Amino acid sequence: MSKQIETEFVQAVMPTYNRFPITLVKGQGSKVWDQQGTEYLDFTSGIATCNLGHRPPAVQQAIMAQLDLLWHCSNFYHIPSQEQLAQCLVSQSCFDQVFFGNSGAEANEAAIKLVRRYAQKVKQTNQIEIVTFQQSFHGRTLATLSATGQEKLKDGFGPQLPGFRYLTYNNLSELDDLAQLKPIAVMLELVQGEGGVIPADQKWVDKLVAICHQHDILIIVDEVQTGMGRTGKLFAYQQYNFEPDVITVAKGLGSGFPIGAVLAKANVAQALSPGTHGSTFGGNPIATTAGLATLEQLTAPSFFSQLQKRVTYFWTALDQLSKQSDIIKMIRGQGFLIGIEIEGQVIDYVNRAREHYHFLMLPTGPDVIRLLPPLTASEAELDHAIEILRQLFVS
Repeated sequence: MSKQIETEFVQAVMPTYNRFPITLVKGQGSKVWDQQGTEYLDFTSGIATCNLGHRPPAVQQAIMAQLDLLWHCSNFYHIPSQEQLAQCLVSQSCFDQVFFGNSGAEANEAAIKLVRRYAQKVKQTNQIEIVTFQQSFHGRTLATLSATGQEKLKDGFGPQLPGFRYLTYNNLSELDDLAQLKPIAVMLELVQGEGGVIPADQKWVDKLVAICHQHDILIIVDEVQTGMGRTGKLFAYQQYNFEPDVITVAKGLGSGFPIGAVLAKANVAQALSPGTHGSTFGGNPIATTAGLATLEQLTAPSFFSQLQKRVTYFWTALDQLSKQSDIIKMIRGQGFLIGIEIEGQVIDYVNRAREHYHFLMLPTGPDVIRLLPPLTASEAELDHAIEILRQLFVS
C-alpha cells in the first residue's frame, strides 16, 4: 500500500484519537508486532481488554468453532452461549441476572436506566439523582459522560443529562451528604483508572456501604476496567468485602471481542421487563462465545493463586525500583492495574519506552503512567519490564 493511499485512509477517519506513530498488525500473548516486524512487549493489554494476552488459544479455538455455526441472531431467540455465559457470571458473583450489550459505556448506560426504572416502578419515587465521584470515568455517551466526574471531557457536549451529583472520591466527611441527598444510587469505580489509578480506601468504602444500606440507596460498581481479574480477583468488589446491587463489566470479558454486561440482584433486575431495554448485537453468539471461553480460563483451578504470586513478584520489584528512583513519586493501584506517578512529562517517557525499548505503556493524565500487563505475563516478561523501567527512571 502506498504512502499516499495510507494517508487518504487516515484522513477518512475522524480525528478523535491522538494515535502513536505505529501500526500493530499481529499479537500473541504479551507481544505485538508492527508492520515492519518489530516486536513490542505490550503492557497496555488493549487498555485492560486482552487480560489473557493477545489471541489466547482456548478463546481463539472457541470462536473459530462458532464461526462455522452461527454469527448472529436476534434476541427474540434463545442463544445458548449467552445463557451459559450469564449463568457462569452469576455463579462466580453475588448477582442473579445479566443483561448483555457491546461495550462498557453501554453497560453503564443500561445500569443507569435500570436503577432509574427501579426507583420509579418498584420504589414508586420520582427521585432520579445518582451520586458519582470527582475524577471518575464512566463512558462517552451523553448519560455516561454526565455521570463522569471530569469536566474537561464534557466541553462542547452540553447540556448534560440531569440527575447526577458529584462527591469527592475517598473523602470520608463528604459521605455524610448521602443521608441528606437520598439519591437512588451511588455509582463508583473501586480503582479510578482514567482518573489516575486511584484505589478506593477501605474505610471510605465501608462507610459508603453502611450509609447506602441504612438509607436504601443502591450501589453500582463500574467494573469495566477493574473486572475480569484485573485487580487480582475476578471482580474488584470482592477485594472490598461487600455486595453491590449492580456491577458493569466489559473490556476483559471478551478478550478483545466487543461485549459489555450488567449484573444485578434479582430485586433490582425485575425493573427491566420485556420491551424496556434491548440491544441488536448485545449477547450475540460470537461475543458471548468469546466471553464464555475467557471466563472459563479465568475461573480455572489455581488461576488466581498463580496470578497473585506474579502480582506480588512484580509489585516487590516495583517497590524496589521506586526506592532507587528520583523520578518516581508514587506507585499505586491493585493487581495488574498500576499507576506510576512521576516527575516530568509522562508522554516523553511513554514515547521513549516505545521508540528505544519497544515497550508499550499508557499515559493517564500529565503525570501518571498506567501499566496493564496481561494477567498471563510470565516472570521473565515482568523482569524485562522492570529492567526497561529501570533504564527509564533510574539510569
